[in-house]
Amino acid sequence: MGEVQEFAANGNGRENSSDQNRSFVLDIYPLSSYYFGSKEALPFKDETLADRVQRMKSNYAAHGLRTCVEAVVVVELFKHPHLLLLQVRNSIFKLPGGRLRPGESDIDGLKRKLSRKLSVNENGDGIDWEVGECLGIWWKPDFEALLYPYLSPNVKKPKECTKLFLVKLPESRKFIVPKNMKLLAVPLCQIHENHMTYGQVISGVPQLLSKFSYNIIES
Repeated sequence: MGEVQEFAANGNGRENSSDQNRSFVLDIYPLSSYYFGSKEALPFKDETLADRVQRMKSNYAAHGLRTCVEAVVVVELFKHPHLLLLQVRNSIFKLPGGRLRPGESDIDGLKRKLSRKLSVNENGDGIDWEVGECLGIWWKPDFEALLYPYLSPNVKKPKECTKLFLVKLPESRKFIVPKNMKLLAVPLCQIHENHMTYGQVISGVPQLLSKFSYNIIES
């Protein structure tokens, strides 16, 4: 009886493992499959670090924990996976996304932000975004602190939470980017642990994607 139960458990384990392996294959399309255009510039807050900290304190007092959602979008170029990044002021690199509105869900907020920064308008012009799993969560324990990929048990009231979601692209799409931003495709090998250029969150994305194998679909 014990042997039968053990065999059944092992059988189920193999089946689940096979299903998981299939789910870890990420289909990516060539960069040439996509169209890129521009639209009116988005306004930016031109503020000092002290101004930003004061604004965060005011927002925290009014709404509590600040939650940001960002998209990890991968395309193929030269047979290598590339990450789509927005560049601001020719120096700052960001994942597409932004802050949630009070009461807004992670998925709805990310879709809104993607449409605002990568589509004709915030309504998305009928475009839907396929938001997949949450790849990682980063925390800011204090207003002036760095982001950490964990929340220490002694931090009872973190000030900011940033969630990274995998966003899968269809075979074709139009990206309409504000004129004061650039949309870049950067190879994962260049981003990996390059904290000085891309910051701690973006430079950690290749590790978050390490469980995936890439299926390049030729257009």
